[in-house]
Amino acid sequence: MMNFRNAARWLANALSVLILSACSLAPTYNRPTIDVPATYKEAEGWKTAQPRDDIRRGNWWEIFGDPQLNALIERIDLSNQNILFAEAQYRQARSLVQQSRASLFPSLTGSADVTRVGAGSGTSSLRGSGPANTYSVAVDASWEVDLWGRLRNTVSSNLAGAQASAADIESARLSAQSELASNYFQLRSLDAQRQILDDSVAAYQKSLDVTRNRYAAGVAGKVDVVQGETQLKSTQAQAVDIGVQRAQFEHAIAVLVGKAPADFSIPPTPLTAGVPAIPLSLPSELLERRPDIAAAERRVAAANERIGVAKAAFFPALTLSGSAGFQSNTLGNLISAATHFWSIGPSIAQSIFDAGLRRALTEQAIAFYDANVAAYRQTVLTSFQEVEDNLAALQILEQEAIVQEQAVQAARQSLDLTINQYKAGTVSYLNVVIVQTATLNNERTLVGIHGRQLTSAVTLVKALGGGWNASQLASGERATPVATTDPAPKP
Repeated sequence: MMNFRNAARWLANALSVLILSACSLAPTYNRPTIDVPATYKEAEGWKTAQPRDDIRRGNWWEIFGDPQLNALIERIDLSNQNILFAEAQYRQARSLVQQSRASLFPSLTGSADVTRVGAGSGTSSLRGSGPANTYSVAVDASWEVDLWGRLRNTVSSNLAGAQASAADIESARLSAQSELASNYFQLRSLDAQRQILDDSVAAYQKSLDVTRNRYAAGVAGKVDVVQGETQLKSTQAQAVDIGVQRAQFEHAIAVLVGKAPADFSIPPTPLTAGVPAIPLSLPSELLERRPDIAAAERRVAAANERIGVAKAAFFPALTLSGSAGFQSNTLGNLISAATHFWSIGPSIAQSIFDAGLRRALTEQAIAFYDANVAAYRQTVLTSFQEVEDNLAALQILEQEAIVQEQAVQAARQSLDLTINQYKAGTVSYLNVVIVQTATLNNERTLVGIHGRQLTSAVTLVKALGGGWNASQLASGERATPVATTDPAPKP
């Protein structure tokens, strides 16, 4: 037994030297550089976010002050299939981290064998003896020494990949939330337009009744009645047509909350939400606030570590193995000092010829890294575009809404004057129809602009990251859409 202890002591000392001398062949990782503007082009006059501006943290949709919208979005986490799909992918990535970490430690295998051996009379070593039993129990150990960092780089790569998957969950969640909010406000805009059309139908019906009475009295002509009926039926058809788009938005919301459209409905309610004030962060902060940017950056880091894994294949692999146990021809004497055995020793393996396979794999890893760098930079540029687009949209729509509100007021005043003139007999009913149609169109346009303002506000919040921050990847905060005590991987 002393020989085994001496060998084990020697092995431990050798391992210490090997571990201390181990290196990594992966390039030193730095986040890819990209030109970040100091300010947004379309942010002139916009309020810059202050440290106290925390309204978009967490439940950002609450800034719109719509209880039904709040209730719908809160159902997304547990029911939206895209989020559940991303969460399952995250768990797969996390299991890869655990698998690669296991390779850093020795593997132990226990075995127990019973063998019956026999030979013919021509076998000199066993001549004159009958079949015999051999019993053995043993423990085998094997450990690959990570001299070139292949295993550690694999762990680091899988860890960065798991963090990217955790960010993908947040991207899926933010996308579903913003899509639901946009669909909801477009649905409510249609409800408001339907209300305007229904009110117009009621008003046109009254006008038609007056015209029929005037026709019966011989004051108005038949053409006035026909024009009134045409206008009434046309407006009724527009009100019915609203139902097509509304049904489609309602079905889309049902899918987002994980319900079949047949089992889901939203009662009609006119649009009442106002456009909230959204504090604007600096462009440089966008790199930390958007989960898709964080996911793209983590994939660059993972690709960087893969280069080290590929380069390690050019160097020999050192494996330490050993075994210890007992072997005897009789079961009763199996566990005894006289029957024990042990072995220990290193082995080195090196590929001598592979027809350029390792070089090709290294070039592939470098190209994969370059592709992820390009994808990261494109994601950042696209994020700047989305913020600028929606800043411009909100500013222009605000100006348009002011002008359109004035147009509605003018149209309503013109309608009152034209109706009075018609009653006085100074204008024909065609003038009333023309002014009524113009008023209806202007009112619907104003409602449409308000709906576009709300959807642009939603899209701006999404473009700014919805209150998310890349620091959540390190802490594991909100890493999965379901309750869990297992945190996200830490960098």
